Order: sequence, then structure tokens, then C-alpha cells
Amino acid sequence: MRSVLLTAAIAVGFYALPLEALAQGQRIAVVRSPENVRQWPGITQRLQQVGVDYCILDLSEVQAGPTLQQVGVLVLPNLETLTGSQVTTLDSWVRNGGKVIVTGPTGSLSQPEVRSQLRTLLGAYWGFPLTSPSTLQLNPIAQTAWRSSDPLSSTLRGGVIIPASRESQTVAVWQADGTPPAVVTTREITFFGWRWGSDEVATVDLDSAWLQAALQRYGTTPAPSSFTAQSCTGGRGAAQLPPSPTQTTPTAGRPTTERPTIAQTSTSARPPATTAAPPPVPLAPPVQTAQNLPEDDDAPFTPPPRRFDPNRPGTLAPAEIRAMQADLERLVGRYESAQLSAQATQGDLSGTLSQAIEQSLNGRANTQFASTQLAAAPMTNARQGLTNFQNYVAQGDYNQAREQWRLTQGYIWDNYPISGVIQTPETRAMWLDRGSIVRAGSEAGLARIFDRLANAGINTVFFETLNASYPIYPSSVAPEQNPLTQGWDPLASAVKLAHERGMELHAWVWIFAAANQRHNILLRQPPEYLGPVLTRNPQWASLDRQGNVFKPNTRKAFFDPANPEVRAYLLSIVDEIATKYDVDGIHLDYIRYPFQDPRVNQTHGYGIAGRTRFRQLTGVDPATLTPSHPLWNQWTQFRIQQVDQFVAETSELLKRKHPDLILSGAVFPLPTQERLSRLQQNWEGWIQQGQIDLLVPMTYARDTDSFEQLTEPLFNRGMTGATLVLPGIRLLGLPTMVTVDQMQHTRNSPTGGYALFAAQNLSLNLQQVLRQSQGQLGRGRPPALIPHRSPFKAAQGRYDALQREWQFLVSQNRLPMEERQMREWGRQSAAVAIALEELAARPSAPNLNRARSELTTFQRQFGSWMQQYGQQSPYQVQAWQNRLVSIDVLLRYGEQVELRRGR
Repeated sequence: MRSVLLTAAIAVGFYALPLEALAQGQRIAVVRSPENVRQWPGITQRLQQVGVDYCILDLSEVQAGPTLQQVGVLVLPNLETLTGSQVTTLDSWVRNGGKVIVTGPTGSLSQPEVRSQLRTLLGAYWGFPLTSPSTLQLNPIAQTAWRSSDPLSSTLRGGVIIPASRESQTVAVWQADGTPPAVVTTREITFFGWRWGSDEVATVDLDSAWLQAALQRYGTTPAPSSFTAQSCTGGRGAAQLPPSPTQTTPTAGRPTTERPTIAQTSTSARPPATTAAPPPVPLAPPVQTAQNLPEDDDAPFTPPPRRFDPNRPGTLAPAEIRAMQADLERLVGRYESAQLSAQATQGDLSGTLSQAIEQSLNGRANTQFASTQLAAAPMTNARQGLTNFQNYVAQGDYNQAREQWRLTQGYIWDNYPISGVIQTPETRAMWLDRGSIVRAGSEAGLARIFDRLANAGINTVFFETLNASYPIYPSSVAPEQNPLTQGWDPLASAVKLAHERGMELHAWVWIFAAANQRHNILLRQPPEYLGPVLTRNPQWASLDRQGNVFKPNTRKAFFDPANPEVRAYLLSIVDEIATKYDVDGIHLDYIRYPFQDPRVNQTHGYGIAGRTRFRQLTGVDPATLTPSHPLWNQWTQFRIQQVDQFVAETSELLKRKHPDLILSGAVFPLPTQERLSRLQQNWEGWIQQGQIDLLVPMTYARDTDSFEQLTEPLFNRGMTGATLVLPGIRLLGLPTMVTVDQMQHTRNSPTGGYALFAAQNLSLNLQQVLRQSQGQLGRGRPPALIPHRSPFKAAQGRYDALQREWQFLVSQNRLPMEERQMREWGRQSAAVAIALEELAARPSAPNLNRARSELTTFQRQFGSWMQQYGQQSPYQVQAWQNRLVSIDVLLRYGEQVELRRGR
């Protein structure tokens, strides 16, 4: 029998290893990360049904080679983001005999070089998701080798796995056009083409049967067993709650590793399950070319590094300890704030805050929240993790402190509330990139993308309309439509599709970036091709000091902002879009000079017009200046003024001819002086002049700690004026729960919402989470309440959400306050609510002044009212204060757009 199996195994490209080939002491490890924590209950259920003993390995630990020494088989379920060091570690481990089972879009959101490295390691890669459920069926040649007591064939929604090496063999296919591969193997790798472990994708029986069959390849015969999954590094790993400091050993006095499992403590605390969503419609299959590269990514700008390395062993420096503690404190604060918002949304609230206050002060118990009171358990456990971290630091046990930091972070991500629609009105924007538009290929293809965005609750789309001088639509102003979209009008289709779904469509236009060498590759043009506009008007180009047009660090060529003909041409494009199409806004990108470094005498702006005009002003050719010259600051200011003038001209054009359109700008969040010196982008001035409605800073960061470093300086009240700020979140390589955590930070800050970059990186996992937490838009549903469109109504809605949280806490007697203060707080809170309601219903200057006056009075006293609560929850009180500031900004913005423009 074994010879028959061996023969069959050879036929499909692998050898079935005998059981004894797995050395004693080696284990099966299942990797857990923020990307699969939501699927973890399903993953666990399947592992238990198969009956396999396994340990849990946190993804961050994969970088530590010794961790894998006692692991024989590694399961990577649905890990879309891996780092280069992790793939290198896996490659070395596989070369030494390790076996891997990977599932779903593994590595699909990793950096391009990492995807290439991973493709070589796995011998296959996730190609693209199928657009409809298909039947999974074994290849006839694999029937004998792949044995299972349960059927291995079923109909489900999966994706195409593309073999990438000579050893790769297709074990199963999809019964769809072309019968594409569904399961691919090499000697060391088994690759499942669906999100294994997700209840919304496949049944427990099917997933269990495939896991059992895959393990048999490696000589493991699972048997029923009962055990508690342990961490591969000791203890109960990622499946545990933080250890309680009250449980100590008799000798050391440190927290023990005995701790309750999540299942034992938090099941009832989790939000109730919602009805399963219909399977999402995927974006068009991605093409692995330069077309997929983010074209607004400039090499000289990199996100700030994390202020500590949680994976580095050894002693922690005092600065690292402070940074880790501050990061954990803020994470716990965001988590508690998200839990409070979810509980208040789901609670069966009735009456008003004032009535809740009277009930509380009169000692009448409120029983309607009995079930939701249990949700305090996850908050307590998260805060306990912070305490344990502090205790380990105090004891000098830095390795345990790092481990506790990771465990608490994992626990929070696992319990982050995502069920229940967030009721705070906010602008939820997404950049819809040209690559995704081109791949859509038609209005029907584009409709699938808009369905996904609407399913995720996105209410504003920045639609890439002008890229590297190519309009995506047939233009009478520009010399040539983008060759990749000729034959149809994507912009007309996008406007129609967005409005049908209750979404806004803003035309995203490249301003001073005139040509792109990456785009030239796609169009089969020479690398130095200047594009259709600069080729016809080479005198419009911006040059560096050496006379170069293309910038080596970005591979882009720029227009000269100092050239009046350039500005007139670009304004005519903006006017054409605003006149010809029913767009809701214009979104400016590349509204700046190229990146430069004056410290090493690398600057830009030496176009013919720029040099001539500056020479006329000063009598000096700017090409002769150096940063030490007395006129250097004047040269910098001259270039700043050229960009400022175009923004002013665009704002004036839209207010005069298209007053209902929103003007926004994608900007860099660099400190002011550095930004003015390096790219002459003075967005503070645009705000102070009331020229733009939305500021969209590209605050791209790999973790929320760095994201906060970038966003916090933006919320200085003197900088925001009457402009709404939408921090940008870059999805490429960002785990789903880190994305959710960064979004929570925006909700606790004085923002107008957020913007996600970009549609091509919207994973199915994130789409599902957003649908559950934000609700859906679409045909037959009421349109979204968008702050930049209805600021006074949004201000009322935001204040209602605040009152709901306060009412919830008061009803549970969780908001300590003296009786006199509580009554005064309730009275003034009601006065603000009434004033905002009146303003939203009847916008007028008197109603606006009244609302402002009531809100200002309320804000002045808010800190004293919340003094006691702030001692136990300082983050939450600060978040409430920030949200009150956001309401004040909405009132100022509403004065500008609703009253002054007469909307």
C-alpha cells in the first residue's frame, strides 16, 4: 500500500513523508497575525475538528529563527502582508526541512520585492479572486494521493493560484473558465486558493478535510485529542489574555503564565454576530507590472520610524520604555473608546441625557444594559496588560515586558469591536487609482469596484482623472486621452455609478507632475518621453540646476509653476472637468515642486519662466544662488508663491463658476519649514485664506504610533481654520486591524474623517470589517451624511453621538461627578444640543452664533466636569474634547460654505 501511495505521490510532484520523518519534538505551528484574528475562532474550530496538536506562533516571532527550530509544519492562514526578513527566515527554515501550508491571498499586499521573494519560496502565488463561487475539484492524477474521509470537492468563493516553478503541481482546479488552479503544491509547500478558516467562505468540514489531507502529505496522521493550544514560545501565546499581576509565584513575585483563555472570559463581551454579508465583488485581477506601483510615492519622503523595536532582545533604554508605555496606553485608550462607542450604539437607550442623570441621581437602577455591562471585561483585561507591562519593566524583566506588550496588542486587536454601525458622521474617502480603472476596462467592470466601495461604507471617491498629463476621459483641452482608456469614458461612468450608490465623486488631478517614466513603460514609450503636453511645449518644463527634466529619485517630470501658460492650461482642464461632468469636487495632487534637498544644493524650479521672472524681480539668476546666499530665502519664497497663486486661482474659479464643488488637496505632513524648503507646499496659507475645503495629508505610517506622530501636529487650532482635515491611511502592507486602529485614532481627533490609499489595496478582509462597522451604501439606501457637504447636520450628528456615550455611562453609574456638577453639565449639554438642532434645521447667522456661544461655554467647563472620570480614563476625556473641537471646526466650515456661499 505504501508503494502505491508513493507512486501516486511522485506522479503529482511530491513524496508523502512517513510519520517517523517528523523528528521527535517537532510540532505543527499556526501563525496568527492582526490580519487573521477575526477568522481565528473558525481557524481554531477546524484545527480542533481535525484533532491536531498545534502551537500558536505570532507573526512577529517568525523573524526569530530559533523559534522555528522545533516546528515541523507551519500553517500560514490568510496572511496578506509579510516582511522581507520574515520571508528570509521562512526560506532558510524550509531549506532545512520545514513544510508549509499557506492559504488565501498570502503575501498579496507585501512590498513588490517581497512578493517576488515569496513567489520563489512557495513556487506559486495568489493571482486574483474569482468573481463568483466556483466548484473545487481534484485533478484525476491526485485522486489517489489526496485521501480524506470527507469530500474534498465543494462550491465556494476562492482565488486563482498561479504556479511559479517547475516543481509546482496543480492538485485541484476551479470549475470555471479555463479551469484555473485552486490548490498548488511543491515538495515543501501546499497552497490553498481560498481563505481557509473563514466561515463565510467554506464549511468547517471542507476546510478540515483539506487540512487533514495536507498534513498526511507530511506524515502527520491527526487523531482526536483534547488540549489547550500553547504558544510556540511558551505559555498560551496569542490565545491568552494578559496575565494578572495578582497571581504570583511564591518566590519571584512575578505574574505567572497561567491565565484564562479568551473563550473563557470574553465570549459574552463580544458584540453580537451580524448577518453574514453577501460575498464581496473583487476588484479586477491585479497585473504584476509597473501599473500597480503607487505613483504618488516619492522616495525622499519616508514614514517616521517606530520609536522602539518590540522584537529586539536585551535591555530597554529609558526612552524605549517611555515610548512603549505611551504606545500601549494610547492603544488601550483607543480600544476602550471604540468599545464605548460600540456599546452606546448597540444599547437600548431611551429618553435624554438629562433624564438619565435624574435616574442616576435618584438611585433608580437601569436594567436595560445588563447584557452590555459584561463588555467591561475586555476593557479590564486590556488595562491589566498595561499594568503587567509596567510591572515587568519595574522588575527589570525586559524580555517579558516585550512579550506582554505584544500579547496585549494581540488581545486588543482580537477583541476590537467591529459590529454595529458607527453613527458619527464622517467623510470616508478612498483614492480610486488609475491602475484599477484601467483594469476595470468598462462601466460594468467599474461598477464592481464601486459596489465594493459602497459595501465598505465609503462615501467619497477621489477618482484619478488626470495622470501624467493624460486625462482619463476624451478631452477637448488636453492633446490626448490616456491610451489605456480610449474607447470609453471612465469619468462619466464613475459619476453615474457613484451617484447611484449615494457616494460623491471628486476628480483627482495631477497638477504640476507632467510626465511619469513608469507610465511610459506601460504605454511602450521611451523612458525619456515627456508626455503629450511637454512634448508639444518643452518650454513649460521645470528643470533642476543641472538642466534635467526627469528627477532621478521619482522618475517624474514637472511643469514650471511659475509659467503663466502652464497655470492657464491646468485651469482650463479643471474648468473642463467641472463643466462637462457632474463631479462633486476637484482633488489636487502634486500641487508642489519636486522634492529637493537644499543642504546638498539639490533644488528645482529652474524652468525658463521661473528663472526669467526671478531675474526680473531681483536682477539675479536663481541658478547662481546657493543656500548660503542672502537671496536664497527670497528664491524659496518666490517658488512658494507660484504654487500658492495656482491654488488661489483654482479656488476663485470654482467659487465663481462652480460654487457647489468641493476643493481638496493631497499634501505632505512634513513640518512647515522643512516642507517649504523641500517642496514649497504652503498648505497652511491655503487654509488661512479659506481656499480649500478639505486638507488630505498623506500621513502614511506602518503602525498607529507613527501615524499619531504625523497627525497630531495637524490639529493645532491655528492651522486648521475652517478647513476639514482627512488624514490619509495607506493600505499597502498594512494589516487590517492596524488600519482599523488608525481609523479609530482619526475618530478621536479633531478630523473631518479619513482617506484610504488606495482602492487597489482594499482587501476582502478589510472590506468586510468596514461593512460591519460602518454600514453599507448603495441603491435603495439613504444617502450618507457627509460633513463636507452638510456641516451643520454633521455637527448635530456628532454631538448626538457624544451624548449617547455620556448617557450610556451615566445609566450604568460609570461617570463619577458631584450632584451639582452633574445637573449643571446635563443642563448645558441640553442647551448645546438644542442650539445645534436649530442650526441644522434652519441655517442662519443668528442660529450659528447661538450654537457657537453654547458650545464655547460648554467646552470651557468640560474639563472640570470630567476631572474625576479623567483620573481613570484620561485618554477618553481627551478624545471627547477633541471631538468637541471637531464640532467647532464644522461650525466654522459651515459658516464658510453654507452661509457665505449660500448653499
